[in-house]
Amino acid sequence: MKIAIMGTRGVPASYGGFETFAEQLSTRLVERGHDVTVYGRSHFVDPKLRSYKGVRVVVLPTVRHKYFDTVVHTGVSALHGLTQRYDVVLVCNGANAPFAWLPRLRGAKVAINVDGIERQRKKWNALGRMYYRLCERLSTIVPDEVISDAAVIERYYREHYGRASTMIPYGTPVGRCPMPDVVRSLGLEPERYVLYVSRLEPENNAHKVIAAFEGVRTDLQLAIVGDAPYATAYIARLKSTRDPRVRFLGFVFGEGYRALQQSAYAYVQATEVGGTHPALVEAMGYGNCVLAYATPENREVLGDAGFIFDGVEGLRARLQQLADHPELRAPAQEAAMRRARERYSWDSVTARYEELFGRLRADLSSSTPEGRPR
Repeated sequence: MKIAIMGTRGVPASYGGFETFAEQLSTRLVERGHDVTVYGRSHFVDPKLRSYKGVRVVVLPTVRHKYFDTVVHTGVSALHGLTQRYDVVLVCNGANAPFAWLPRLRGAKVAINVDGIERQRKKWNALGRMYYRLCERLSTIVPDEVISDAAVIERYYREHYGRASTMIPYGTPVGRCPMPDVVRSLGLEPERYVLYVSRLEPENNAHKVIAAFEGVRTDLQLAIVGDAPYATAYIARLKSTRDPRVRFLGFVFGEGYRALQQSAYAYVQATEVGGTHPALVEAMGYGNCVLAYATPENREVLGDAGFIFDGVEGLRARLQQLADHPELRAPAQEAAMRRARERYSWDSVTARYEELFGRLRADLSSSTPEGRPR
């Protein structure tokens, strides 16, 4: 199949979950014999890059603005795609639903991965929330297929809009292979830090994690991995902590990220908005002892393979418990890795996307006697 992925910042991954998703899915689809194109943004991907691990890369400009970056780039990508004759186009992020009709003009089938309920994020003003609510509705009308990455999100779209979606979770590598030298190069001691990974935005609750950790009696450190381009005041507030145990590492990708995940004492997932959170699934796959905020989405992913907390005091108590009783870690690590292997491996995720795309192409091929409408 000739497949395009639009709506992310591009590959190789250098920002967040959708970018890692695009990299993992596209490279695996290429290994399975498909022709895959990923569209990237010129301020995230080298404009000279033409391919990555067999994946064709198309780098296009956009408007660098909090509200327009994603949607403008997807619109430009969809227009470019009109010249390419794709079989299937995967659009990432429900905010891009208004452009999902464009690839259909050339006969491509379109699937949209809606992610979480984006309008709940505190960074959006009233107009932004109205736009995202509109896009939720359009996501159920414009594309040929809706993809949700969590049962909670699948149920939301079915109950609110009467639209069934195909639930395919996020994936992760599975295995714990510590790289202590890499961890030390980042200024940390292996197995002596608690790891937090997320974009540093208010609804991801880094401030609550720091507040909880400040009250824990331990010589462990707290490693904060992440950043955000439009949250300067919030990040400054986070960095005002006087606890010398708190370390801010910014964005970390590739080998450094894998090393941090595979040598953490424990991992904290504190997000409260979204579907399946990539860093949580990855923490499980890398064999971490996981503590997760008690949202329905996090409960769905973690199951009984870790510890659930609610609020700052609840997290502080859990962290103190683990600091005082390190013997609790090994059973949780084993359970998390086992659950990730059974539910969230990238190979199984890729197989499900391949099956979905194949079904969409079969629908396309049967739509006209010639096989493809042009």
